[in-house]
Amino acid sequence: MRIPCPHCGERDVAEFVCRGAVADDLHLRDNPIGPVAEHWYHAQGCRNWIVVTRDTRTHAILNVEYPR
Repeated sequence: MRIPCPHCGERDVAEFVCRGAVADDLHLRDNPIGPVAEHWYHAQGCRNWIVVTRDTRTHAILNVEYPR
């Protein structure tokens, strides 16, 4: 899977660390089917946190943005 970093451009998923779903309570994790917004850290690149919206069925990246 390749993630389009807003700062560095498209990079391999191995450069990132996934924190998990963007949610109020990270201790209650659902396993939803479809689009999910997740926090990713670009550890091997710009070291920015980004929000990746990904379809869990296909792993297709739907949107990438900086956290608000």
